[in-house]
This record gives sequence, C-alpha cells and structure tokens, in this order.
Amino acid sequence: MKKVMALMMTLMFGFGLAGCNTISGAGKDIEKGGEAIHNSAEDNKTY
Repeated sequence: MKKVMALMMTLMFGFGLAGCNTISGAGKDIEKGGEAIHNSAEDNKTY
C-alpha cells in the first residue's frame, strides 16, 4: 500500500512539474506536493 501511495505521489508531482511554466508555478506545485505527502503521512500514522 505504501509503495502504491509513493508511486501515485511521484506521478502527481511529475505531472505537476510538467504543467507549470514559471518559477512561481513550480513553487506552488512543489508546495502542493509537500502538503499531499504530509497529509498522507498524517493519515497513515500508527502511533
């Protein structure tokens, strides 16, 4: 399950970077990717 989530996040991050045309857009894409990873980690905490 974790491998699938990691693959999905990587693909979403890659498509996000491919879709941005400016440095500002890249920063927003990276921020959204970080938020998604953080949220996924919070959802899967075991302690």
